[in-house]
Amino acid sequence: MSRAYERLCRRFREIATLEAAAGILQWDQAVWMPAGGVELRGQELALLARLGHEWLADPEVGAWLELASGEVGDDPWARANLREMERQHRRARAVDPALVVRLRETTTRAELVWREAREASDFARFAPHLAEVVALVREQAEQLGRGLGLAPYDALLDGYQPDLRDDDLTRLFAPLARHLPDLVEQALARQRPAVRPGRTFPIEAQRQLARRLVAALGFDFHHGRLDESTHPFCGGSPDDVRMTARYDARDPLSGLMAVIHETGHALYSQGLPPHWRGLPVGEDRGIAVHESQSLLLEMKLGRSRPFLHWLAGLLREHLGADPAFEPDNLVALAQRVERGFIRVDADELTYPLHVILRWRLERALIRGELAVDELPAAWNEGMRELLGVVPPDDRRGVLQDIHWALGAFGYFPCYTVGALLAAQLLAACERELGPLDDDLARGDLSRILAWLRAHIHGLGCRYGFHELICKATGAPLGVAAFLDQAHRRYGVRRIEPAEQVR
Repeated sequence: MSRAYERLCRRFREIATLEAAAGILQWDQAVWMPAGGVELRGQELALLARLGHEWLADPEVGAWLELASGEVGDDPWARANLREMERQHRRARAVDPALVVRLRETTTRAELVWREAREASDFARFAPHLAEVVALVREQAEQLGRGLGLAPYDALLDGYQPDLRDDDLTRLFAPLARHLPDLVEQALARQRPAVRPGRTFPIEAQRQLARRLVAALGFDFHHGRLDESTHPFCGGSPDDVRMTARYDARDPLSGLMAVIHETGHALYSQGLPPHWRGLPVGEDRGIAVHESQSLLLEMKLGRSRPFLHWLAGLLREHLGADPAFEPDNLVALAQRVERGFIRVDADELTYPLHVILRWRLERALIRGELAVDELPAAWNEGMRELLGVVPPDDRRGVLQDIHWALGAFGYFPCYTVGALLAAQLLAACERELGPLDDDLARGDLSRILAWLRAHIHGLGCRYGFHELICKATGAPLGVAAFLDQAHRRYGVRRIEPAEQVR
């Protein structure tokens, strides 16, 4: 390989090391850091962000890319690595380094205020900080859009899921917004009552159960941890994956499903190609693909009847007998459709509607069509339109998610794109491996995980987003598999292909 390519690899591995360090600091902030450390932590994260941005935007990187492009030969992995290096370099060159620092400092403060405002259910306390974040993100989007030749919101989307555009979202979300409210109504009319847990369950017992569960799913504790935070998440690096959970003494199933969700993310991180560790081609293919892995594990497999029958045994073993843990009742609980207020607790039929609302609102904020102080009213009206409920307070409404406090505009749509991809991947996996019920009834995901390693995890960023989907599933991303699986699981009306594209 050329000296230029070797220099690029060394530089990008150093940047990856900075990002891994920042990830651990962010994990510590969410799990252990005292509130008084927020200003210093903001400075620490801002410094790492500035250094990483400077190293990435360095003109020397551009010169090395030009030299290396003719010298790596026909190795498809090396060429893909160069493609991803160039993409990251272009994005970095498009943004003023001073803005990177201001964003990091502002979002670090905003996150802390969001936590306080959420606890107090007081949007007014958070609003001025969110307004600062929105102003900076709009500036970032304008700079990125000019540098990349994209509309501002597309430029933000591209940072979370490369090659995903707002036109793709409009095409995918329109049939969901049109059909899901009616399908939810049908599912509500058909579902049978379920017994909810009637007592409290020790948090320590839930912790032990969660650790046993994620180990059974394939998580490597030698290269990862499971802790607790206000908002469950998965971060870190492939060699040091950090998951967090949030347990509820009265509702252990809610905490376990969140753990399964985060384990999907963790397994993807731990399955990335080891030979390319620390290099762009060895990274995940984007947030939507990441969400497909977590939603496949939680919504598609974790809430399936055979898996829940297996999970019922673990619940009784760790938490004791309870009518709620009877296998068929557990299925009724886990597959329950409900017009709820909280996205992270939503079932798979209402979940996309929560995301469509956030997509509409954040796009309007970035375009300047909605002011921050108008957000609570717009949120409540959107909930009424899409889900037929209105949150009783800010905590269960506009303050429930951390993403906007972190400046993560363009992230929310990836959840539902991921849900659609999860359904399409499951259909492809079943076509290749045959029925999966026997595996799930044993809590054995080894065949499924091996398939995902081969078709998604182990490919890193070798292929672009749309090409990866076509290679893994045999078709471009659509809504057909998601709607078909909804029909089979919930007995709702089948939406014919002609209706999906109308």
